[in-house]
Amino acid sequence: MIELENVAYSYGYGGGALLSELSLKLSPGSFHFLTGPSGAGKTTFLKLCYGALRPTSGEVQIFGKDLRGMDRDDIAMARRRIGVVHQDCQFLDHLSVAENIALPLAVSGQEHLADGNLDELMAWVGLTERANALPAELSGGERQRAALARAVIMSPDVVLADEPTGNVDWEMSQRLLTLLVELNRMGKTIMIATHDLSLIRAAKAQVQARVLRISNKRLQLAGADL
Repeated sequence: MIELENVAYSYGYGGGALLSELSLKLSPGSFHFLTGPSGAGKTTFLKLCYGALRPTSGEVQIFGKDLRGMDRDDIAMARRRIGVVHQDCQFLDHLSVAENIALPLAVSGQEHLADGNLDELMAWVGLTERANALPAELSGGERQRAALARAVIMSPDVVLADEPTGNVDWEMSQRLLTLLVELNRMGKTIMIATHDLSLIRAAKAQVQARVLRISNKRLQLAGADL
């Protein structure tokens, strides 16, 4: 689905490598955690996975296509199959929660799919009663659930979540984790970037998860110490 082979990434001309010699295959239905200290490159790694950044060297394959040969339209089409939950949860402030969640359908010209899907999705993330609220009226947990709903409304094959529980309490973290585990059980490939080791431990009781760590610019399989 998404495969990185010997990938490196550097910022700017002459800049030192942020990431180096990364190789990973995200198989259908797999569940991955990505850990590492702040600034290690977790967000950059996710951006490489969905084509927002191109590697300085090495090869990224997205659904069987080499990223180097993909133009903007190709990447846009591939992105329909990848749901991304961004760390900062940006919404359009003048649109309701329901309209924000449905935005990917509108952008891709598929508004006709929104009717039944949107109601079901709002119920799944527990936001039915907040459908007409504006983003500024949402709590941190509600924003994160809305972000997850928006990421999956196109029914993607892969969900990449960048610190989805970073700004919520433990109870809400568990609720978000449960939703992501449910997506995985539906056959979706999941990768969660997080520094919360307690969340990883909780997940391991529910799902077979592979834990990766970015350390010294490279990707390593985390040990049993987690």
